[in-house]
Amino acid sequence: MASIKDVAAQAGVSVATVSRVLNDHPSVSAEARARVLAAVEALGYRPNAVARSLRTDQTRTLGLVISDVLNPYFTELARSVEEEARARGYSVIIGNADERPELQDHHVRTLLDRRIDGLLVSPTDGGSPLMLDAARAGTPMVFVDRWIPGVDVPVVRTDGQAAVRDLVAHLHGLGHRRLAIIAGPAATTTGSERIAAFRAALAEYGIPLPDAYIGQGDFKAESGRQVTEGFLDLPEPPEVVFATDNLMALGALDAIRARGLRVPDDIALAAFDDIRWFVHTDPPITAIAQPTGELGRAAVRALIDRIEGRPPESVTLPARLVVRRSCGETAPVQSPAAQSPARRSKS
Repeated sequence: MASIKDVAAQAGVSVATVSRVLNDHPSVSAEARARVLAAVEALGYRPNAVARSLRTDQTRTLGLVISDVLNPYFTELARSVEEEARARGYSVIIGNADERPELQDHHVRTLLDRRIDGLLVSPTDGGSPLMLDAARAGTPMVFVDRWIPGVDVPVVRTDGQAAVRDLVAHLHGLGHRRLAIIAGPAATTTGSERIAAFRAALAEYGIPLPDAYIGQGDFKAESGRQVTEGFLDLPEPPEVVFATDNLMALGALDAIRARGLRVPDDIALAAFDDIRWFVHTDPPITAIAQPTGELGRAAVRALIDRIEGRPPESVTLPARLVVRRSCGETAPVQSPAAQSPARRSKS
């Protein structure tokens, strides 16, 4: 493998000149720069990334800690983050928290020890002292999808309130009045926000939400199955189950089918977090879709702004209702949900 000394010898310049060219230093003549780049190409020289990071105090690496890599929503989010980062000359190291705060902190600590340039996190809860300490220490950081209230970090997220209101209006229009919810963990901002939006939307239509129609899930399929089984055992089961994430919706569907019931003939089902699989279920599932790809790209842009000294921005994007046939619809009709531009606020 060629070394920097080999490049210098081939180009007829000093090692220092090669280093300046590789670091894009302006003090090198165009002629010398051309010779060095030609030598790099001819010899197949690849700079040592670790050595370069020691010189520049940058690794051109971002860390991403996601809540659950098995959740298709976070898989798509990670893909968009990696694509945007690569397009901007950065690599990404991904850590899977598996919805466990202690594992989340393990990944954050490991990534910081590896001298990443910046960190993207979808927090599993709101009480991580490590995250607070990292933010106070000035670590370039952006929260994506979820956030920790009170921590001064840019947030890139979806506002699902209007879409939840659209969903409740849609269900009310179909004649449904007994609506139940499988809520996410209250310790997460998405968990608490989605049930609050559901309560508020039901109140607008004068629809009660009894405690028996509130189930506590953990954003995993098994919790969706267990909560739905409880709903089905009630003397008066709900007419609709609204699962506040895609995996819990799939668990709910399993529970319904295990009882020999059919969606939507016996009970309707709707979900937050649309995924590609939902068009292939029978019937296709009505869901609230997040602009997942744009969330990931916007999060990377905000983080690189912070790394490179530009004022970062928080970004809020609208979710939208996608109407299919799991709630008793006679035909799949696309809901005219909010399509307004992203709302941005300086952080």
